[in-house]
Amino acid sequence: MHKATVNNKVFEVDSDESGWLMNGEPHSWDLVKLADGYYHILYKNKSYRAELIKNDVETKTITVKINGRNYSVNLKDKFDLLLEKMGMTNAASSKVNSIKAPMPGLIIDLKIKAGDTVKSGDALLILEAMKMENILKSPGEGVVKNVKVKKGDSVEKGQVLIEF
Repeated sequence: MHKATVNNKVFEVDSDESGWLMNGEPHSWDLVKLADGYYHILYKNKSYRAELIKNDVETKTITVKINGRNYSVNLKDKFDLLLEKMGMTNAASSKVNSIKAPMPGLIIDLKIKAGDTVKSGDALLILEAMKMENILKSPGEGVVKNVKVKKGDSVEKGQVLIEF
């Protein structure tokens, strides 16, 4: 079984020998690929034009435009549902707890302060090591609780620099 969330509305999607089931009911349509990312759908004698706008494999989310309206679809397979049931969701894995120094060096600039909200990929600080400037970026989302270093500090490998 799979779950599809379309604009905050949840559908259970499954298949059996007769075809696709949506919320336990048989569901069939004709789907024809017109070009890369463009489709024609015939469902209950109505015609629909569909365009794939975005496909985010990491979050299992796609955005499609059907007859001019955008729909965000989040997909979960049986493994995602099992992890969710066990309380082990992907949201927990993207939360950052701390940033540690990847190597010994000197803090030459801080880009954030306590209380700042950061997203994945945001620059946090610049660490000079072996005469090279290394920009340390956030691996996930979070709110900065504590910056444990200041500009000009020397740090050792593995030292906690920022806490979330």
